[in-house]
Amino acid sequence: MSRLSTLISVIAGAIAGAVVALVIAGGGGSSTHTVTTVLSNSSGSSSVPTSFAKSTGLSINQIYRQDSPGVVDVTVTAEQSSGGLGFFGGGGTQETEDEGAGVVYDKQGDIITDEHVVANATSVEVHFDNGVNASAKVLGSDASTDVAVIKVNVPSSELHPIPFADSNDAQVGDSVVAIGSPFSLPETTTAGIVSAVGRSIEAPNGYTIIGAIQTDAAINPGNSGGPLLDAEGQVLGLNDQIDTDNQTTSGEGSSSGVGFATPGDTDVQIANAIISGKPVQHSYVGVCLNPSTSGGAQIATSASSGCPSPVAANSPASRAGLQPGDVITAVNGATITSTTGFIATIGNYPPGRTVTLTIKRNGSTRQIKVTLGRRPATAPTG
Repeated sequence: MSRLSTLISVIAGAIAGAVVALVIAGGGGSSTHTVTTVLSNSSGSSSVPTSFAKSTGLSINQIYRQDSPGVVDVTVTAEQSSGGLGFFGGGGTQETEDEGAGVVYDKQGDIITDEHVVANATSVEVHFDNGVNASAKVLGSDASTDVAVIKVNVPSSELHPIPFADSNDAQVGDSVVAIGSPFSLPETTTAGIVSAVGRSIEAPNGYTIIGAIQTDAAINPGNSGGPLLDAEGQVLGLNDQIDTDNQTTSGEGSSSGVGFATPGDTDVQIANAIISGKPVQHSYVGVCLNPSTSGGAQIATSASSGCPSPVAANSPASRAGLQPGDVITAVNGATITSTTGFIATIGNYPPGRTVTLTIKRNGSTRQIKVTLGRRPATAPTG
């Protein structure tokens, strides 16, 4: 069976909506780069930098020996639409076998991985580094943040949780280590640095994950859900995607030195909600935002690829009277200086909450009240 890899064309301007928007309107471009979720088919600030140079930092070998018992290999059997006619002319499905990684979260058997690793899973198997294997159930998942929790029933002695660091402390140049199962090679360890912080990447359902950490540590299909570790061996985030021009002979993307991990703070927030049985909900406004705007977050002025309408019909934004080209400069008095700042701020409010947006329109400033909705399951596309 050929390897399975989800390929997503890079858009000039990230797809927004990690917490509120439909999409950010992106400009055209001739880039041939692709972003691939790093899933492998098993068959075929003033913070102190977390540098290895610090006296308290661990060596790569020490990090591996400390944390590898808490990194698991995850193999998944999933159902996928075949796209064919199927028997008797009906639509068909086929089984796929894929592989990723996961991080032991607690002594109760909860393991965090990427949502796209276990999406549509019919069975999940977890393999520990000491040879112990166990079936797992998907406790819950959130496609908007690409986080899932799976649960195993094994003795607590087999479970070695890895603590999460404050992902906001990550700084460019900090040393990092990735552990995962690239190309079906479990416990593979690679090292590099934090190449950038505050990146935006596309979630499996088309919205945007903000605060992603970029790294040059080699990440390949099969690394998905595995940890990106700081110099103390704590989890900064879950390895999630790569931006690449390289492909294997089977057509699967491979590392070009540009990888992305979801922010650990978000991973923990979502995982805790899932484990406690609370619903994971994201607020929704229903606008397309320009990827970068000086002095605020600007609603797109026209439709574009991935953005069927700057202000979605029947959305909270349209009901409140927001218009294309409006620049949002504050939410409930809190200054907004960027698109990601707006997304993050709205994410602090639950669906159903009414917020006051300060906007600039045609040279004038006005206040508009918006009652936040609950985000649709998938982002509309053009």
